[in-house]
Amino acid sequence: MLPLTSSSSNGSLSARDAARHTAGAKRYKYLRRLLHFGQMDFEFAVWQMLYLFTSPQRVYRNFHYRKQTKDQWARDDPAFLVLLSVWLCVSTVGFGLVLDMGAVETLKLLLWVVFVDCIGVGLLISTLMWFVTNKYLLKQPSRDLDVEWGYAFDVHLNAFYPLLVILHFLQLFFINHIVVIDSDWFVGYFVGNSMWLVAIGYYLYITFLGYNVLPFLRNTVVLLYPFALLVLVYVLSVSLGWNLTRGLCDFYKYRVR
Repeated sequence: MLPLTSSSSNGSLSARDAARHTAGAKRYKYLRRLLHFGQMDFEFAVWQMLYLFTSPQRVYRNFHYRKQTKDQWARDDPAFLVLLSVWLCVSTVGFGLVLDMGAVETLKLLLWVVFVDCIGVGLLISTLMWFVTNKYLLKQPSRDLDVEWGYAFDVHLNAFYPLLVILHFLQLFFINHIVVIDSDWFVGYFVGNSMWLVAIGYYLYITFLGYNVLPFLRNTVVLLYPFALLVLVYVLSVSLGWNLTRGLCDFYKYRVR
């Protein structure tokens, strides 16, 4: 038997347990562990990162187990966030080197990517998904069964990691030789745009898996509908010769002026 949260005879949480499981208490515990690297399980976080590429369903099975043992869907260990931040910093410095940016320009790009692209956009998407799922996808609206905002943020981080590796790391090896310099060459924008297709496809699929695993949600298949738009944009971009990667590089250069 898995250990469950203690409760009183009528099935409700005791006052102590209720206080311990409030959003504020969970947030305080999470932020406190950010300052104690020795308490983080980096080995498990690396395991999650590997399986997000090969078998993301296994990662979400662990989230289900956490709900049974700790009575919360969201992560209580910030190790994944810390490693993701390291990946983001390293890949952004790589972009700066590939695009021949100076030290100051690379620092500006790093700050922009971390605080706007990752944190700002992440908070926006997580809040939007938290609102949409609780408003429209709940089987039976209830105060006791709803999508935690922290879980919505974790789903975004899970989906963002493969996208980051594909577009901010793997793509670096193609930029100067195939994708950007020879931008009018079909192979150039075909390779670049195909990477965008795979990266965004990963993001959509892992996001779908994250909400599909929640037993109190319905009609989560609607989260896969954007795939149709993604494929349409990809076909148009290849047909019309749009180089999405070159657009990203030009945008990065414009940011740091």
